[in-house]
Amino acid sequence: MPIELKNLTSLIFLDLSECWKLTSLPNELSNLTSLTSFDLSGCWKLTSLPNKLGNLRSLTSLNLRWCLNLISLPYELGNLASFTSLNLSGCLSLTSLPNELDNLTSLTSLNLSGCSSLTLYPNKLGNLTSLIFLDLSGCSNFTSLPNELRNLTSLTSLNLNGFDFLKFKWLGNLTSLTSLNFSWCSNLTSLPNELDNLASLTSLNFIGCPSLTSLPIELSNLTSLPSLCLSGCWRLRSLPNE
Repeated sequence: MPIELKNLTSLIFLDLSECWKLTSLPNELSNLTSLTSFDLSGCWKLTSLPNKLGNLRSLTSLNLRWCLNLISLPYELGNLASFTSLNLSGCLSLTSLPNELDNLTSLTSLNLSGCSSLTLYPNKLGNLTSLIFLDLSGCSNFTSLPNELRNLTSLTSLNLNGFDFLKFKWLGNLTSLTSLNFSWCSNLTSLPNELDNLASLTSLNFIGCPSLTSLPIELSNLTSLPSLCLSGCWRLRSLPNE
């Protein structure tokens, strides 16, 4: 990539999506201080990002979807105080997130779906109190989620497809949730009792949960719920009487 790009200081939007042979980015990109949106989705050979990316203080959106060989993120991303959207879906080689991401208190959307090698999340994920959308589906190496997630009270959409553990005592704190997805959880045998606190829910999905055998009576308290999907739950034997 020509370093002359650094001269485009009025650039607001930069789309390099599906530049399949792109392996690295020049540090000179840090001169694009007006940049608000950066799309690198589908850059399969990209393995890392320049540390100076943290100098792009106007950046609000970064799309790294399907950057299959991306191994790590620079901790300097934590400097992006205006950041609202980070898409890392399908980053199969990503193993951890820098703790400095906890500083992104303006972040409203975080997509980690399909990050199957990810084993560590930021220690203080609960600091991201502006989050509205969180997708952790397919993060198959996670063995637990932090109790600090109870602080994400602005969250309206939570996707936990494919999780094999669902003992979340904090779930009932997320009273702004309108969409909750627990599909393809193969070992799920029962639903969390805390669901009855989620009075704002409009969509609840448990598609393809073959071990689910019953539904809690508390589910009947969700009187405003317009959409409930339990297709493929072939061991389900009974429905709540009330």
